[in-house]
Amino acid sequence: MNLGVLGAGAWGCALGKVLHDNGHHVTMWGRNPALLEQIKTSGENTRYLPGIPLGCDWDLTSDLSFAASGQDALVMAVPSGGFRPVAEQVASFEGVVVSVTKGIEFESGKTMTEVLADAIPASKVVALSGPTLAAEVASGMPTAIVAASECVSDAEHVQALFHRSHFRVYTSSDPVGVEFGGALKNVIAIAAGICEGLGFGDNSKAALVTRGIAEIRRLGVHCGAKPETFSGLSGLGDLVVTCFSKLSRNRTFGEKVGAGEDVKALIDATVSVVEGYATSRSAWQLAEKCGVDVPIINEVHAMLHQGKPVRVAVEDLLNREAKMED
Repeated sequence: MNLGVLGAGAWGCALGKVLHDNGHHVTMWGRNPALLEQIKTSGENTRYLPGIPLGCDWDLTSDLSFAASGQDALVMAVPSGGFRPVAEQVASFEGVVVSVTKGIEFESGKTMTEVLADAIPASKVVALSGPTLAAEVASGMPTAIVAASECVSDAEHVQALFHRSHFRVYTSSDPVGVEFGGALKNVIAIAAGICEGLGFGDNSKAALVTRGIAEIRRLGVHCGAKPETFSGLSGLGDLVVTCFSKLSRNRTFGEKVGAGEDVKALIDATVSVVEGYATSRSAWQLAEKCGVDVPIINEVHAMLHQGKPVRVAVEDLLNREAKMED
């Protein structure tokens, strides 16, 4: 099949490689012509996935209309901050559109598939999410992921596009749960990194992850997700890898914050987007609006966006009133 991948970062290239290896023809769109030329010349993305060979016969273009024209499906691998503007430029597309972006739109509180439903109204929208670090996926290391849509046949179509021996694709009828798990785990991963930067031990991080999944589930269920989804690959699975892997951008960012580095300077200097930074603001606002208790997310938001000192935030979190576990 002819497939368009919109976004030439690490995740877009990793998924493009999976699709190419499955025998599909890949057309990749990116904003940066120099990066696309480098991929074309060297056969790898030396900026985001150095040392990992990609398909040599991809079409690479900075023309978004060309990338979407005549494709059987589109894969949206654009950071959440620029997701809607890109989607609006392919508004007439009528096939399957797969969101692989993990975020929540700040202005609306909508997930990425909900944004796609607004921006590309004739499309069939599917979310693809799970414990999938881009470098490991591109290297062919085994993992599993979930394709989610309220329309089971659409999820199964995406499953067939991506599934291979080392990239197992399951299906789900709960896109809300799958997307909330994927987006909110990045916020908890920043908190896990902060624990590392402060020198806390494994007990601390395990407790954080456990209470983090409770917050993710609480907010997700309030917004319409199924609670059992958060025990699966797109919930607990994605949370664990993002909180503990040194390949995780969000965890690494949090570690530097915990060690005392300036938040704004880190964001300005980062090569890859740290989705949890923006999502902490969106999740905090959504939880406030819904009246849902999310103390870890609240403190991460306060540290990143309100200038609250890290150690004060940790003390406030630890000194909360004792309660029954939920």
